[in-house]
Amino acid sequence: MNEDVLNMSIRKFLKKVGITSQREIEAAIRQNIKNMQLSEKPSFAISVQLHAPELGLDHKIDGKIELE
Repeated sequence: MNEDVLNMSIRKFLKKVGITSQREIEAAIRQNIKNMQLSEKPSFAISVQLHAPELGLDHKIDGKIELE
């Protein structure tokens, strides 16, 4: 196993996840605000499921996003 290749591959994946996730979350927030579904809520719960069946990895990450 080449540690440098592994590290770069993981970083590329995480960068893609981060950028894509931010865009999707922002679009969903804007749509919900437009539909007046988030107008009274200063924050909301969010989670991500990290799943890699070949590695036996199944990990949930919970968080909260603040709007104000």
